[in-house]
Amino acid sequence: MTSSSDLRYALITGASSGIGKATAVAFAKAGISSILVGRSVERLDAVAATVRDAGVEGHPFAIDLADVAQVAPQIRAIAQQFPIEILVNNAGIGYTGDLITTPLADWQQVMDLNLTSVLQCIQAILPGMRDRHLGTILNVASIAGYQAFPGWGAYNVSKAGLIALSKTLAAEERANGIRVITFCPGSVNTPIWDTDTVQADFDRSKMLTPEIVAQTILQMVLLPPQAVVEELTLMPTAGAF
Repeated sequence: MTSSSDLRYALITGASSGIGKATAVAFAKAGISSILVGRSVERLDAVAATVRDAGVEGHPFAIDLADVAQVAPQIRAIAQQFPIEILVNNAGIGYTGDLITTPLADWQQVMDLNLTSVLQCIQAILPGMRDRHLGTILNVASIAGYQAFPGWGAYNVSKAGLIALSKTLAAEERANGIRVITFCPGSVNTPIWDTDTVQADFDRSKMLTPEIVAQTILQMVLLPPQAVVEELTLMPTAGAF
């Protein structure tokens, strides 16, 4: 019988679909319980059920990460219930549009979700990791943070900012026994391509799958504590798109 103190808990944002869902399933098969954060209660419940079927805990929490003022208090409350050993900051929004015509409200929405909410999650989880001198924070950025795709300005900037945040955090927390991973995948076939804020037409069959991405995330977080993949770019063999 495994006691609750023996369990490993990962908090995954954007856990109701795509990369987040696949990561929760991959973690479950590896014996890692998940705290599932997203907006849709129904979809989170379904992922939690799948995770539990694998023999670990799955706890859904419906949180709107776009409401950045509420993120830290809500995530902090979760951290008080569960000793979070792994934080996967995966939630984000895609956005297409030329910089010259991007409305300020749209720009702010992209920055809030793709960058500021990540900082808020980190600030809520980090104190517990510091207390235990143990933890892994994996930030899902994008190849777009390095390669400026025209028509994706706000998204490019948000992911470049996330890369800078992630690298700064790694430098600040290394002495505290906390590993920080900057993960930059190329295009992944997820529901982000079906959202109203993305107008693009690509061959999604040539993209990475969420399952491939999730397996890569799992391998990175399962490294021995004295090793860390500080940064990884994972690309489809067909190229960025």
